[in-house]
Amino acid sequence: MGRTKEFDYEQVLHKAMLVFWEKGYEATSIPDLVKAMGISRSSMYETFVDKETLYVQAFKHYKKVWERKRTLLRQATSVKEGVRQYFDLHIAGAYDEAYPKGCLVTNTIVSADSPHQEFHQLTRESLNELERLFYELLKKGQQSGEISPDKDIKVLTSLLLHLNHGINVVARSTSDRRAAEDMIAAVIEML
Repeated sequence: MGRTKEFDYEQVLHKAMLVFWEKGYEATSIPDLVKAMGISRSSMYETFVDKETLYVQAFKHYKKVWERKRTLLRQATSVKEGVRQYFDLHIAGAYDEAYPKGCLVTNTIVSADSPHQEFHQLTRESLNELERLFYELLKKGQQSGEISPDKDIKVLTSLLLHLNHGINVVARSTSDRRAAEDMIAAVIEML
C-alpha cells in the first residue's frame, strides 16, 4: 500500500475511521469518505487500494487510538481500580460528543452489514482480546485475595465483556451516561 506525501496519513485515516464508525461499512460511500478525508478519489485509491482495505486500516487505527483502555487493564495493580478506570474511560468515550456514539467494534458487530470475512475476524479478535484481559485481571485479583476464590471469574469476565458492548449500544440511543456509571459502580461492588 503506497503512501503519498500530499496529506497526513494518520489524520486522513482518522477521518475515515469516524465516517465508518458513524455510518457503518455498507452505508458509507466513496464520496462520503473522500469528502471527510479531504483528499481526491485517486489519492484514496492510490493510498488505500479500495473501500474494504481502507475500512480494515480504519478499524486497526481505531484499536490503536483506544489502546489506552486495554493498557489500564494490563497495568492495573488492583482489580477494582483497573475495572473502574477502564470503564470510566470507556463510558467517557462512548458518550463523547466529539466521536460518533458507541464504538466502531460494537457498531460493526451489531450492524453485521458486511459479508467480508476479514471484518468478522477483526471483531472476533477484538472481543477475544478484551475477554482475555478481563479474565487475566480477575484471575490476578483472585490470586492476590482481592477477589474471593468462590467467585466464578469466567462468569464475571463474560459480564464485564457484555457490559462493555451493552454500554456502546445504549450510548447510540441516549445521552444519559449516569445509568452506565451507576451500573459499573454496582458491578465493581459485586467483585
